[in-house]
Amino acid sequence: MLTWSEFAADERELAASGRSLLYQFGGVGLAFLGTVRTDGGPRIHPMCPVLSGDGLYAFLIPSPKRKDLHRDPRYAMHCFPAEDNEDAFYVTGEARLVTDRGIRDAAAAVFLAERSWSEPPPGFDDQEVFEFLIERALLTKTTGHGDPDPRHQVWSET
Repeated sequence: MLTWSEFAADERELAASGRSLLYQFGGVGLAFLGTVRTDGGPRIHPMCPVLSGDGLYAFLIPSPKRKDLHRDPRYAMHCFPAEDNEDAFYVTGEARLVTDRGIRDAAAAVFLAERSWSEPPPGFDDQEVFEFLIERALLTKTTGHGDPDPRHQVWSET
Protein backbone atom coordinates (compact mmCIF):
# COMPACT_ATOMS: atom_id res chain seq x y z
CA MET A 1 0.00 0.00 0.00
CA LEU A 2 1.12 3.52 -0.77
CA THR A 3 1.18 6.75 1.16
CA TRP A 4 -0.62 9.67 -0.46
CA SER A 5 2.67 11.12 -1.73
CA GLU A 6 3.73 7.79 -3.26
CA PHE A 7 0.32 7.48 -4.89
CA ALA A 8 0.57 11.07 -6.19
CA ALA A 9 4.06 10.40 -7.59
CA ASP A 10 2.78 7.35 -9.49
CA GLU A 11 -0.59 8.83 -10.53
CA ARG A 12 -0.15 12.61 -10.60
CA GLU A 13 -3.37 13.51 -12.45
CA LEU A 14 -5.50 10.98 -10.57
CA ALA A 15 -4.23 12.26 -7.21
CA ALA A 16 -4.74 15.90 -8.26
CA SER A 17 -8.34 15.15 -9.27
CA GLY A 18 -8.85 13.24 -6.01
CA ARG A 19 -7.49 16.13 -3.95
CA SER A 20 -9.78 18.52 -5.81
CA LEU A 21 -12.84 16.38 -5.06
CA LEU A 22 -11.93 15.80 -1.41
CA TYR A 23 -11.51 19.58 -1.00
CA GLN A 24 -14.26 20.72 -3.40
CA PHE A 25 -16.24 22.69 -0.79
CA GLY A 26 -13.50 25.12 0.17
CA GLY A 27 -10.44 24.67 2.30
CA VAL A 28 -11.66 21.74 4.41
CA GLY A 29 -11.59 18.13 3.23
CA LEU A 30 -14.90 16.25 3.33
CA ALA A 31 -15.44 12.53 2.76
CA PHE A 32 -17.36 9.50 3.90
CA LEU A 33 -15.32 6.90 5.76
CA GLY A 34 -16.37 3.28 5.59
CA THR A 35 -15.11 0.84 8.21
CA VAL A 36 -15.92 -2.75 9.22
CA ARG A 37 -18.12 -3.32 12.28
CA THR A 38 -17.46 -6.18 14.72
CA ASP A 39 -20.21 -8.24 13.03
CA GLY A 40 -18.49 -7.80 9.65
CA GLY A 41 -21.02 -5.31 8.33
CA PRO A 42 -20.19 -1.90 6.91
CA ARG A 43 -20.22 1.36 8.86
CA ILE A 44 -20.07 4.72 7.07
CA HIS A 45 -19.78 8.22 8.51
CA PRO A 46 -18.80 11.67 7.26
CA MET A 47 -15.34 12.87 8.26
CA CYS A 48 -12.69 15.46 7.38
CA PRO A 49 -9.60 14.02 5.69
CA VAL A 50 -6.39 16.04 5.90
CA LEU A 51 -3.74 15.98 3.19
CA SER A 52 -0.52 16.89 4.98
CA GLY A 53 3.07 16.26 3.99
CA ASP A 54 3.32 12.74 2.64
CA GLY A 55 0.00 11.42 3.87
CA LEU A 56 -3.76 11.28 3.88
CA TYR A 57 -4.82 11.59 7.53
CA ALA A 58 -7.84 12.07 9.75
CA PHE A 59 -8.29 13.11 13.36
CA LEU A 60 -10.86 10.76 14.87
CA ILE A 61 -12.74 11.36 18.09
CA PRO A 62 -13.46 8.41 20.38
CA SER A 63 -16.12 6.68 18.28
CA PRO A 64 -17.27 3.37 16.80
CA LYS A 65 -15.39 4.06 13.55
CA ARG A 66 -12.16 4.66 15.50
CA LYS A 67 -12.68 1.38 17.38
CA ASP A 68 -13.33 -0.32 14.05
CA LEU A 69 -9.97 0.85 12.67
CA HIS A 70 -8.11 -0.34 15.76
CA ARG A 71 -9.67 -3.78 15.34
CA ASP A 72 -9.69 -4.01 11.52
CA PRO A 73 -7.67 -1.42 9.58
CA ARG A 74 -9.51 -1.85 6.28
CA TYR A 75 -11.32 1.27 5.09
CA ALA A 76 -13.06 2.88 2.13
CA MET A 77 -13.15 6.66 1.67
CA HIS A 78 -15.42 8.47 -0.79
CA CYS A 79 -15.65 12.18 -1.47
CA PHE A 80 -18.87 14.08 -0.82
CA PRO A 81 -21.19 14.33 -3.86
CA ALA A 82 -20.55 17.30 -6.14
CA GLU A 83 -23.30 19.88 -6.55
CA ASP A 84 -23.33 20.17 -10.36
CA ASN A 85 -22.19 16.74 -11.59
CA GLU A 86 -21.63 13.15 -10.54
CA ASP A 87 -17.83 13.27 -10.35
CA ALA A 88 -16.46 11.07 -7.59
CA PHE A 89 -13.21 9.94 -6.00
CA TYR A 90 -12.83 6.79 -3.91
CA VAL A 91 -9.85 5.11 -2.24
CA THR A 92 -9.49 1.91 -0.25
CA GLY A 93 -6.69 0.36 1.75
CA GLU A 94 -5.65 0.16 5.37
CA ALA A 95 -5.43 2.80 8.07
CA ARG A 96 -2.67 2.93 10.63
CA LEU A 97 -2.52 4.81 13.90
CA VAL A 98 0.02 7.65 13.83
CA THR A 99 2.25 7.59 16.91
CA ASP A 100 4.94 9.97 15.62
CA ARG A 101 4.45 13.34 17.35
CA GLY A 102 6.07 15.25 14.47
CA ILE A 103 3.62 13.82 11.93
CA ARG A 104 0.69 14.49 14.26
CA ASP A 105 1.82 18.08 14.84
CA ALA A 106 2.24 18.71 11.10
CA ALA A 107 -1.22 17.26 10.33
CA ALA A 108 -2.69 19.31 13.21
CA ALA A 109 -1.15 22.48 11.78
CA VAL A 110 -2.84 21.78 8.42
CA PHE A 111 -6.13 20.90 10.15
CA LEU A 112 -6.12 24.21 12.06
CA ALA A 113 -4.99 26.28 9.06
CA GLU A 114 -7.77 24.83 6.88
CA ARG A 115 -10.26 26.22 9.37
CA SER A 116 -8.37 29.48 10.07
CA TRP A 117 -8.16 28.48 13.73
CA SER A 118 -5.27 29.63 15.91
CA GLU A 119 -6.04 27.13 18.68
CA PRO A 120 -7.30 23.55 18.62
CA PRO A 121 -10.88 22.94 19.75
CA PRO A 122 -11.67 21.44 23.17
CA GLY A 123 -10.99 17.70 23.24
CA PHE A 124 -8.56 17.85 20.29
CA ASP A 125 -5.89 15.99 22.28
CA ASP A 126 -8.37 13.10 22.75
CA GLN A 127 -8.49 12.59 19.01
CA GLU A 128 -6.24 10.00 17.40
CA VAL A 129 -4.62 10.50 14.02
CA PHE A 130 -4.84 7.77 11.43
CA GLU A 131 -2.98 7.63 8.13
CA PHE A 132 -4.85 6.07 5.25
CA LEU A 133 -2.63 3.98 2.99
CA ILE A 134 -3.91 3.48 -0.53
CA GLU A 135 -4.35 0.17 -2.29
CA ARG A 136 -7.01 1.11 -4.87
CA ALA A 137 -8.50 4.29 -6.27
CA LEU A 138 -11.40 5.16 -8.54
CA LEU A 139 -12.09 8.48 -10.24
CA THR A 140 -15.36 9.09 -12.04
CA LYS A 141 -15.72 12.13 -14.32
CA THR A 142 -19.06 13.20 -15.75
CA THR A 143 -20.51 16.00 -17.87
CA GLY A 144 -23.24 16.63 -15.29
CA HIS A 145 -26.08 14.88 -13.51
CA GLY A 146 -27.47 12.01 -15.54
CA ASP A 147 -24.39 11.71 -17.78
CA PRO A 148 -25.09 8.54 -19.82
CA ASP A 149 -21.40 7.88 -20.38
CA PRO A 150 -19.37 8.54 -17.22
CA ARG A 151 -15.63 8.01 -17.50
CA HIS A 152 -14.05 5.80 -14.84
CA GLN A 153 -10.35 5.58 -14.10
CA VAL A 154 -9.38 2.68 -11.86
CA TRP A 155 -5.97 2.32 -10.24
CA SER A 156 -4.71 -0.58 -8.17
CA GLU A 157 -1.37 -1.08 -6.50
CA THR A 158 -1.40 -4.73 -7.57
